[in-house]
Amino acid sequence: MNDNTPVLVGCGQFTLRDGHGERSPVDLMAETARMAGEDAGPGERLLREVDTLAVLGVIGWRYEDAPGLLSRQLGIDPRRRQYSSIGGNTPQWLVNRSCREIERGDVGAVLITGAEALASYKRANLDGRRLDWERGAGGELEMIGDSRPGSSDHENAHGLMLPPTIYPLFENALRARAGRDPGEHLRGLGELYAPFSQVASDNPLAWFGQRRSAEEIATPSASNRLIEWPYTKYMNAVLMVDQSASLILTSVGKARELGIDESRWVFLHGCGDANDLWYVSERRDFCSSPALAAAGQQALAMAGVGIDDIDCFDLYSCFPSAVQIARNELGIAEDDTRPLTVTGGLACHGGPGNNYTTHAIATLMQRARDKPDSLGLVSGLGWYMTKHSLGIYGATAPAGDTGGASRLPSEEQAGELQQRLDAMEHPSLQEQPEGSGSIETYTVAFDRDGAPESGIVVGRLDNGDRFLARVASDPGLLAELVEHEGVGRSGSVKPGGERGNVFTPD
Repeated sequence: MNDNTPVLVGCGQFTLRDGHGERSPVDLMAETARMAGEDAGPGERLLREVDTLAVLGVIGWRYEDAPGLLSRQLGIDPRRRQYSSIGGNTPQWLVNRSCREIERGDVGAVLITGAEALASYKRANLDGRRLDWERGAGGELEMIGDSRPGSSDHENAHGLMLPPTIYPLFENALRARAGRDPGEHLRGLGELYAPFSQVASDNPLAWFGQRRSAEEIATPSASNRLIEWPYTKYMNAVLMVDQSASLILTSVGKARELGIDESRWVFLHGCGDANDLWYVSERRDFCSSPALAAAGQQALAMAGVGIDDIDCFDLYSCFPSAVQIARNELGIAEDDTRPLTVTGGLACHGGPGNNYTTHAIATLMQRARDKPDSLGLVSGLGWYMTKHSLGIYGATAPAGDTGGASRLPSEEQAGELQQRLDAMEHPSLQEQPEGSGSIETYTVAFDRDGAPESGIVVGRLDNGDRFLARVASDPGLLAELVEHEGVGRSGSVKPGGERGNVFTPD
């Protein structure tokens, strides 16, 4: 085996429960980084070998130099200190990127880590307490990742700026394409997420460990209110968690030099990274993801396997539509019995900001060690079905790893793939639409009392051009859009004022 073959050697995860004090995100990262060192075997000796520290961007606490603070806590002095932009794809993207750098000999050991302490932050705010967590200052940071905002000014003007509002657009389009009535589809979403809850109930690190039935997940109640149609609270990613996870990667040669037992080694068999057309209003449709399909094909081809050869998955599950689109694009049948999550997913295990996928990778590492002949696939997702990163993991060395040409896709190959995706035909967007048209997809938001309060439409004019619009906040109209299929409904649209265009159904 080539000494420069990249290998994951250590992982650590930690969940800080309510009532067990408050610790900053950097404190939590230090905890799981040390756990990852011990998991690999050499402990602090391995951490001192880290020459690249990559910290996932923290959402809940504004750091000036999180990598510098963490380096000080760990007593290490990495040559590169990186801090990432927003995106749930970033942990897997970092693994893919780090493996290329290790294979080229550019770096010796990489620590990827992240954490959120939003539960502690929220609790302190409710108690009227001010947290005094250190922010750091003065360090040299390398900002990494794509930092473009996830939505355009025009989308923002129409209220399309947050995940709980945007992902229902995909869900309602999926339902219409499948020809299911709204009630039937809602029950189906409960059946999709019930196995996630079951996995979480067996995971001691999950934020919500109680097992919920499909009916409980799909049925609106006082504790499970509708957020945006058709998603109940139990279908939304839970951000208010205190969780951290870390990974350590190095080369086969360095692992041998440090005496890391081969039983701890886990290999990246396949990977892929790609973005869909950046803004939601540009997409070809709201049922597919050409970028995810392309990244999946690339990862499977690199691993030399088909989708039927994968033993388990962790499909990014911020919302049910993300799971369904990933399943469809990867060629996983709807009635496939293989688990779609190894952690319980973002709605049950918890979604610590940009760092959830680190938990998924760490969990798959443990599974691969327990079953060395198995393969597991992780998908990471950023923004609104926008940024996609995939990895296939196994504890046996990849076939064909004989020290010849690199198996990993080069930056040039990734760039060529992205150019093809960016050049895909898609509908033109009219920002000042006027005339007749129909609903392509839509969402309805609910207030805390369970009443529909607003609606947003993505529509098509009669000439095929796309438009964004709000619908009148009429309780009867909004109830119709919830109780009956709204996709395909005709009406008229006209330019609006500061709150955007207005669509009036016939």
